[in-house]
Amino acid sequence: MKRALITVFTVLIGVLVVGGSVLAISWFDQEPSAIKVTPAGTMKTPQGELPHVKVDLSIFPNTSAEYPGPTGPANTVLANNGVLQSEGWPFYWPSTSFTLPAHTAVTVTVHQYDGSSTVWNPYWAKVHGTVGGKAKYDGKELSEIKPSDVAHTFTIHQYAETDQDSLFVSVPMLAVPSNAKNEANGYPKPQVIEFTFVTGGPGEYVWNCEDPCGDMYRNLGGVMQARGWMGGRITVV
Repeated sequence: MKRALITVFTVLIGVLVVGGSVLAISWFDQEPSAIKVTPAGTMKTPQGELPHVKVDLSIFPNTSAEYPGPTGPANTVLANNGVLQSEGWPFYWPSTSFTLPAHTAVTVTVHQYDGSSTVWNPYWAKVHGTVGGKAKYDGKELSEIKPSDVAHTFTIHQYAETDQDSLFVSVPMLAVPSNAKNEANGYPKPQVIEFTFVTGGPGEYVWNCEDPCGDMYRNLGGVMQARGWMGGRITVV
């Protein structure tokens, strides 16, 4: 009887520890503050003339004093020989959460500071879902780049629920050259990528990077699954 009680007590403690850990991680891994869009008048699109907003993003290869990266369990829990693993993780800045207006042209400008890591599927080296099916890379319009030149992707990939419109957008981020020298801020001169897509009606969507920039199985874990780093949420209102 005593042994059975000890077993039950041990199991209960385990459940409490695991449950508490999950709750703690969920608490610390809250969605980052949403990026504020900048109104930019109107734009002519295939859907007609629509309201136009702009969003500015950056992609950094690692954290720094000036760009410390997102907060959350990745900064407080994951460690490797006493060094935070997240210090070497790439991340989108200043956030991975967006609140976008419905039925609006959204122009995203990304300053991309990271090097390349070839995508497993060349599909992700192509531009999908943008106005005109292209993106600008340092001012040059392209519909795709070489798979070996992909640093990351910006991919909105959640299909519509029954009560919201579909929204699929994927743009490969061009890598900086491997021989690029760091500037005064500790990062190389960035590639500038610009693209525009059109939102539909209100809805909730998720997005992430589809380039293997993480760790674990085929480099698709870790940072690629960490909210606020290489993936987030888009709310269309």
